[in-house]
Amino acid sequence: MAEKSKKVNYSNAWFALAITRIGLGFVFLWAFMDKMFGFGLSTPPAGSCVAGVSPTAGFLSAAGEGSGPFAGVFSAIAGQPWVDWLFMGALLGVGLALILGIGLRIAAVAGAALVILMWAALLPVKSNPFIDDHIIYALIMIVFALSPRRVSLVNQWLAIPIVKKNPWLW
Repeated sequence: MAEKSKKVNYSNAWFALAITRIGLGFVFLWAFMDKMFGFGLSTPPAGSCVAGVSPTAGFLSAAGEGSGPFAGVFSAIAGQPWVDWLFMGALLGVGLALILGIGLRIAAVAGAALVILMWAALLPVKSNPFIDDHIIYALIMIVFALSPRRVSLVNQWLAIPIVKKNPWLW
């Protein structure tokens, strides 16, 4: 007796993508807020940006002390003001873009670059030599940039004249 084929219902997959996009956005936004204000979970108040501490000095200095192929590069840029500004700007911008569902093309590129650089700073990766959460985050952001956007402000975003003229801002 032949078994009837069952159709998979993908009609609600957009909802799962939207919730995942918003959740990942909060990961980035929280990292920005914690590093900026030092809420005491990952960053103590005395180690925050508002206390005058570089958000990149600790991580990149530690990475620079490692044996990875880019240790010297990361050690050299640790704590540089331009690196701090780029890092914090990327955390804030990517977080807001993912939460709001706007500018996902540029957010995917910036976010993927950020997490790939963080992955490179951790080389050699100790937990899994093939793939880790940084690579997964980069792949997920690319999926978001290529997916339909629901539960977002994309229609309002696309109505802005400068956005209409520059598809890379979509």
